[in-house]
Amino acid sequence: MLEIFSTNIPQFIPWQQTIGVVDMIVKGTIIGIVASAPMGPVGVLCIQRTLNKGRWYGFATGCGAALSDIIYAVITGYGLSFVVDYIEDPHVLFWLQIIGSVLLFIFGVFTFRSNPVQSVRPVSHNKGNLIHNFITGLAVTISNPAIIFLFIAMFSQFTFIVPDNPIPQSAGYIFIIVGALLWWFCLTWIIDKVRNKFEERGLWIINRIIGVIVMVVSAFVAIWTITGNSIPSMY
Repeated sequence: MLEIFSTNIPQFIPWQQTIGVVDMIVKGTIIGIVASAPMGPVGVLCIQRTLNKGRWYGFATGCGAALSDIIYAVITGYGLSFVVDYIEDPHVLFWLQIIGSVLLFIFGVFTFRSNPVQSVRPVSHNKGNLIHNFITGLAVTISNPAIIFLFIAMFSQFTFIVPDNPIPQSAGYIFIIVGALLWWFCLTWIIDKVRNKFEERGLWIINRIIGVIVMVVSAFVAIWTITGNSIPSMY
């Protein structure tokens, strides 16, 4: 079995040299959206605040979560940069991408099966200000360092770490937060538009859709990698 996989392992030229700014913009945006999309406690809080306080209070909460995400993303990337010489080996990179796909698939299953309604909490009638909502969104998200494992999986799968190419790497990190903000902006806009029809069951439906998308994408990337293709450079 290992020999079959080994024959399909693509012989990359040094991927740090092949990844460009556009690649990292696309990858960073995808990573930012995937990290933000599941309806965990902060996602439920964002929706609750959008419904009870107004769209921009919900978006401010999402902005706090986005700041937490980029903090953990940078920490993860900094840690992985110390072993980049090791993971540049095509065989190691192959298995990292397979493992990353498996972890993301498991994450998709967990998201699909979880019930975000359980995270619903009573909302204070005091709106507070946007800064207060931002800080609480940051606090809720940063209190969950387990997201580092999600970033490790995605960084491995998308070959995101390019320490010898600082401009694309910086673009990647910037667009992680852009992707996260894009998600929170779109989510609060949609929730605000359907506020009169939105029910708690909607949280469950959103989570199931997100879980299916993550599972499908992770399975596709795993098959793509096993069949001898690669995703370090998309353009």
